[in-house]
Amino acid sequence: MAILNSHPDKLHSDHESGDRFLRVQKAWEILSDPKSRMVYDSELRDSRQNVVASEDIGLDDMMIEDTGEVMELFYQCRCGDHFSVDSLELGKMGYNLLRDGTEIFLRTPDALPASVVLPCGSCSLLVRLIINPDIKVPSDDCL
Repeated sequence: MAILNSHPDKLHSDHESGDRFLRVQKAWEILSDPKSRMVYDSELRDSRQNVVASEDIGLDDMMIEDTGEVMELFYQCRCGDHFSVDSLELGKMGYNLLRDGTEIFLRTPDALPASVVLPCGSCSLLVRLIINPDIKVPSDDCL
């Protein structure tokens, strides 16, 4: 729909509209092709790793609350609030938080380590959750 709304013939407009159309067309070409999408996603993940975080943490540093349908990960911030992310949010990012009998682990789409930057619920601090597919934590650590 964005490509139709920005087509220069439809808008009868200037050079800026033509540039927008070309950017939308290029985005569609990249995101619709599985191989180029994988490269794009990888570059996006790499760029997010350049964010300055106050601390790097792992799954084994986090508290895990399992409600049955959703698992939520918490890490206490020095302000007293928490950094948190749940299994649904991680799933939207392409990471699966899974339970395998007595262990909980994160799986990445390409089985390579990755990271997610989490904001504190109250202050401006950020932490980087390092996702290592080889790390498993006992499920008895769940709340």
